[in-house]
Amino acid sequence: MNSGGRPAGQFVYQGRSHQAIRGPAFSYPSGWGYRRWDSGQSLPFLFLTSRYFFMDYGLYGLAPPPSNYVWVRYGPDLLLVSRRTGRIRQVIYGAFY
Repeated sequence: MNSGGRPAGQFVYQGRSHQAIRGPAFSYPSGWGYRRWDSGQSLPFLFLTSRYFFMDYGLYGLAPPPSNYVWVRYGPDLLLVSRRTGRIRQVIYGAFY
């Protein structure tokens, strides 16, 4: 089990456990490192570019983002973020390994 109370290599989305996504190594921009984001916070617009967008959400059982929202990868986590404001609507911790 990991610190989130779920088996290692899995993440929880909408109350269901999913296999963690094996993605390429994540490269933070210069001066950045891991930060645990929470719903309601604002992600800097630096991360609202296609380099950080996660478009394969359907392959992993994730819902399509609502209009004007996008799934953004931030290290091991997935964030559902408003394209207009950068406000984080939802966070999936440990979605990637």
